[in-house]
Amino acid sequence: MQSEPLYPAAVHTFIPRVVIRWHMRFVIVGAGRVGLRTARALRESGHDVVVVERDEQKAERARTADFEVIEGDGSLESTLLEAGVDEADALGALTGDLNTNFVACLVANHYDCRTVLRIDEDYREEIYRKYADGVDEVIYPERLGAIAAKNALLGGNIRAIADIAHDVQLVEFTITDASPVRGYSISELELPANSRLLAFGKDDEALDIPTDDVSLEHGDRLVIVAGFDALGDVRSIVVGETGRAAVGGA
Repeated sequence: MQSEPLYPAAVHTFIPRVVIRWHMRFVIVGAGRVGLRTARALRESGHDVVVVERDEQKAERARTADFEVIEGDGSLESTLLEAGVDEADALGALTGDLNTNFVACLVANHYDCRTVLRIDEDYREEIYRKYADGVDEVIYPERLGAIAAKNALLGGNIRAIADIAHDVQLVEFTITDASPVRGYSISELELPANSRLLAFGKDDEALDIPTDDVSLEHGDRLVIVAGFDALGDVRSIVVGETGRAAVGGA
């Protein structure tokens, strides 16, 4: 791979470029505070979001926020199919009702859809263990907030760190055995023109300024700033995943 110089300008300035957009589809069950905040975070990152809500007032609030809303019971397969769970990359069951959340995740699992289950902090450890094995990830939104729910839904080896501007995001990628760049050095890493490598960390070490001759190996982490329209290219280059979000923590 031939190296490109890291983009030297401020992170909010990018050279226009035709790219394949990294575009994912999510179903969010629950239009309460947690559900809507997570839906907004995903939409602001350029993804498609469908909200499922049985409460008429909450459903209307989501519509007012310009979301596509399916009004109905999120624990019913028919409702989730109407929301497109069979074509979604991930489902976030984010209502305040644990049983509804778990059943929605079971339905989504049937359609090979990544599942994220909300559990409130007042549930005991044995309740957590009972439900954790049936889903891809469990979150405590009161403790972690919407960005944690967003990262759980994205899954795989990608972790959103911050939205720097309306169309710019700071993302941490983890090298896997399937990564196209595994075994290459940082100097050989070729990123899209409107993206920049900011930090690098070996599997068991803290993040630091990247050094050109360091080899990229399994578990290494790269922090990259990029425009939303370049994230798909960056993802393909670094992680090598082009389909659904991979199962597993970021």
